[in-house]
Amino acid sequence: MDILVQLIDLLGEKNVLTGSETQKYATDWTGKFSSSPIAVARPGNTQEVSAVVKIAAAHQVPVVPIAGNTGLTGGTQSDGALLISVERLNNIREIRPHAKTAIVEAGVILANLHDAVGEHDLIFPLTFGARGSAMIGGNLATNAGGSNVLRYGNTRTLCLGLEVVLPSGEILDVMTELHKDNSGYDLRDLFIGSEGTLGIITAAVVKLWPKPAAYGTAMVAMSELSPALELLNQLQKATGGAVEAFEFMPDHFMELHEKLFPQARPAFDRIHPVNILVEVGSTAPRDTIPDENGETPITALLETTLGGMIEKGDILDAAIAQNETQRLEMWERREAAAELAFHRKPFVNTDVSVPLESVELFLTKVKLRLNELDPMAGALCVSHLGDGNIHFTVWPSEQSAADEDQIVEEIERIVTDIGGSFSAEHGIGTTKRDSMRRRKNPAALATMKAIKAAIDPQGIMNPGKVLP
Repeated sequence: MDILVQLIDLLGEKNVLTGSETQKYATDWTGKFSSSPIAVARPGNTQEVSAVVKIAAAHQVPVVPIAGNTGLTGGTQSDGALLISVERLNNIREIRPHAKTAIVEAGVILANLHDAVGEHDLIFPLTFGARGSAMIGGNLATNAGGSNVLRYGNTRTLCLGLEVVLPSGEILDVMTELHKDNSGYDLRDLFIGSEGTLGIITAAVVKLWPKPAAYGTAMVAMSELSPALELLNQLQKATGGAVEAFEFMPDHFMELHEKLFPQARPAFDRIHPVNILVEVGSTAPRDTIPDENGETPITALLETTLGGMIEKGDILDAAIAQNETQRLEMWERREAAAELAFHRKPFVNTDVSVPLESVELFLTKVKLRLNELDPMAGALCVSHLGDGNIHFTVWPSEQSAADEDQIVEEIERIVTDIGGSFSAEHGIGTTKRDSMRRRKNPAALATMKAIKAAIDPQGIMNPGKVLP
């Protein structure tokens, strides 16, 4: 094909992959989505991305950007398309400690950015289980969330500026480092979360924060979920808003974790109905300098707050991490959620958000409805409880008359009825396009389609994703 000849001339043979060489890019990590791209192009800089897109546009060949391939919604499915990997755009161009910003390329692995800014006693606070392979370009394209949204916000909040290759191959440079820029439409926010349907993000200016000098981390057990918001509010008040994470794991999550990870130390001597991982962090010396017994004030404050709720009867038990090893054990349990959710097939993966006071209502309603649809189905729930994001996975039984679409539609109906959203942090991809059609405001959809048509008139940029 002429396009392959042109791509090889541009990038060299080792950076234009075909046939079996495309396999690791064409199959997502869950194994649920597979594709047959015509090739995988691996440009090494923004100018090469631009040239690749221009070649594809000239041949009217669809292009699908791919970063770490850790998505869960089929956003990189690419039958008959050219996959453009950003993995070679992996430079951290600059870290500016005093301004607390970093200029990074789209192929930078999230964990590598964590390590690099950590050398300056700073953090890039976006974090989740796939940080060892997820890349900044994919994080921005899906507006990723994670465990620290409660304190720092999602990826959109963490970004100041972008560099984007448009469907025409033009390079859009809005790499501003400004915290205030009121000069027209906010193009940065237009591309963040667009899942590669409007252009390919090649670089970004991201915000950094001081690295907490001490953390207070605990597992908290409750008999029911209703007192959880009171605990969160008390901790926020006591720490001046320093709660970094507030993660809910119900009893069935803990039981499955013990089964699949028998070598892991249990959180408590028995499994409780409600289990919450809470973490607070501080940079202030008054909170972080250990006392004569080696205890940091932030940990003592956490212990005092939890103790008060134990006395009231709102908390059944609490285990506070006494060292970094115990802290990491607590986080490893929470970050094993994806392995737990996808250890069985088939699975129906949903990612919803509801008002903070409606998490328990959602879980009650969805379990009742699922029992009506498929009494033998299994389910797993885990939640970023502090921001109302719930990951609810269903394993349909072999005897089920309900198909995946029906289960998804029922879950989204319940979510909509209580004022929530059918998509919280994983994006739309291909799996939620029907949900977009059913639930998204028609005027909003029409506006999105008009934007897509204006920026990508050929319709070559990640076609078949996001928009119904």
